[in-house]
Amino acid sequence: MTESSESAPTTQAQAGASTDDVRRILGDLDDAKVIDILALHPAVLDLEQASMWLAGDTDVFGAGQPLPPLAGEIVAILTADEEDEEQAG
Repeated sequence: MTESSESAPTTQAQAGASTDDVRRILGDLDDAKVIDILALHPAVLDLEQASMWLAGDTDVFGAGQPLPPLAGEIVAILTADEEDEEQAG
């Protein structure tokens, strides 16, 4: 008798993201932002979704669909400086 695994194999997009993944997908970020993003334990897919959202490719998610929560947290980290500048100006 063989044991079967009930969980599906993890794909690259579902795998935990590394520092290299963050920089490859989101660009050259300062170390503090990379650390904040990695603290969320995102998958590569989460980084890709955040990148698409920031690039204006929101139609990828479907009409009227919100940004997934973890990708939204990544976007918030990446745009925090912009929000601070708007409030100061």
